[in-house]
Amino acid sequence: MDTQVFPVSHLTSYIRDLLEKDANLLDIWVTGEVSNLARPGSGHSYFSLREGDSTLRCAMFKYAGMGAELLNEGDSIIVHGKVSIYPQRGDLQLVVDLVQPEGTGELQLKFEQLRAKLEQEGLFDPSRKRELPKFPNKVAVITSVSGAVWHDIVDVFQRRYPLAELVLFSTSVQGEAALPEIIGSFNELNLHKGIDVVILARGGGSKEDLSVFNEEDLARAVFSSNYPVISAIGHETDTTIVDLVADVRAPTPSAAAEIAAPNLVEIRESIDINLQRLNIEIERTIKSGKELVSLQDSRISDLMPDFVSLRMRIDDWLRVSANEIDSLRKNIDINVEGLVKRLSSLSPAGTMQRGYAVVQNHETNELITDSSVLSIDDKTRINLAQGAFIASVNSVLEVKNE
Repeated sequence: MDTQVFPVSHLTSYIRDLLEKDANLLDIWVTGEVSNLARPGSGHSYFSLREGDSTLRCAMFKYAGMGAELLNEGDSIIVHGKVSIYPQRGDLQLVVDLVQPEGTGELQLKFEQLRAKLEQEGLFDPSRKRELPKFPNKVAVITSVSGAVWHDIVDVFQRRYPLAELVLFSTSVQGEAALPEIIGSFNELNLHKGIDVVILARGGGSKEDLSVFNEEDLARAVFSSNYPVISAIGHETDTTIVDLVADVRAPTPSAAAEIAAPNLVEIRESIDINLQRLNIEIERTIKSGKELVSLQDSRISDLMPDFVSLRMRIDDWLRVSANEIDSLRKNIDINVEGLVKRLSSLSPAGTMQRGYAVVQNHETNELITDSSVLSIDDKTRINLAQGAFIASVNSVLEVKNE
C-alpha cells in the first residue's frame, strides 16, 4: 500500500476546513486569563487565554470586534469567537469578536453579541437615522393600553400639542406575546398612510422584563419602519437594542411625547416675538427708505438741467432748421421744374410735336428703326403727335452712308 504524503499547506488547509465545518467551533464562548498581550501598530490585539496548564492563542482584529479595551494582562475574561488555524505557523487560534469581563450574565452576553452583529450591519449608523417632523398630524403609539405609559403620553400631547391625532396600537410589552404583537404592530403600521412618527414605549422594569426589546427580530422591525421611531424603554439608565436602532431615543415615555409634540404655548410665544421683530424691521426699513428717497430727491434737484434755456435753444434750432428747409425745398423745386422741361423735350411725345413720327409693324407692333426690315406691301402704323394712320410700303429706299 502506497503511503500518501501531504504538503504542509494541504494539511493546514484540511484542518482549517474541518474546523470551519464544526458549528460549535464557529460560535463559541471561552473563559480564561489574559496573557502575552500584544497590540502592534496595526491596531489588532494578540493574546493568549490561560487556564491552568492550558493555553489558547487568540487574535482580535481592529474594527471586527467589541471590547478590546477590556484586554489587560492577567485579567479574567469571557470571549466569543470562532476557532481557526493560522496556516503560516500552523497554530490553532481563536478569532475573537467580543470581550466581556468574567462574571457577566447570560443576558448581557447575548446583548453584547447582538449589539456587535447589528452594529457591523449598520443598523445603528447615525447617517440612516431620520429627522422627526416638527409639527406631526398623526402619531402612532405602540404600548400597553393598561399601563400608565399610554395615559402619560396622552396627557403630554393634550397639554403641549392637542392638534395631533394619537393612534394607539395596543400590545403586550413583556412576556411571550410581546414580541409577535409588537412586530405585528410595526407590520400593520407600514400599511397605514399619513403616520408622521411612531413612539414605542414601556415603563421601567428588570432586565428580564425588558428582554423583548433586545430581540433581533424586533430590532429589524424597528429598522424597517416606514416612519421615524422614538424609543422610550424603561428608565433613563436602561439601554436596549431597540434604543440603538430607533431614530431617536427618549429616557422615558413622557419625554418621548415631549420630543414628538411641539409646545403650542412656546410656538405662540415664538410667533409673537417674531412678529414684533418683523414689525420693528419693517419700520426700520421704511424709515431707511424714506431717508434714502429724500437724499436722492435732493441730489436729483441739484443735477436737474436748466430746461428754460434748453427750450429757448431748441426754438432757435427749429427756426434755423425751418429756414434752411424752405431754402432747400425751393432749390429742389427749381431743379425739378428744369428737369421736367428737359424730359418733356426729350420724350417721344415731345419729339413728335416737332414733326417726327414713330413707325411700328402693323401686325407685331414692333418699332421699325431700319428700312431694311421692310418689304413691298408691308403694313405699317405711323404714330403722329396727334393720331396715327396705316400705310402700305410701295418701295424701300436703300440707306446711304455718308
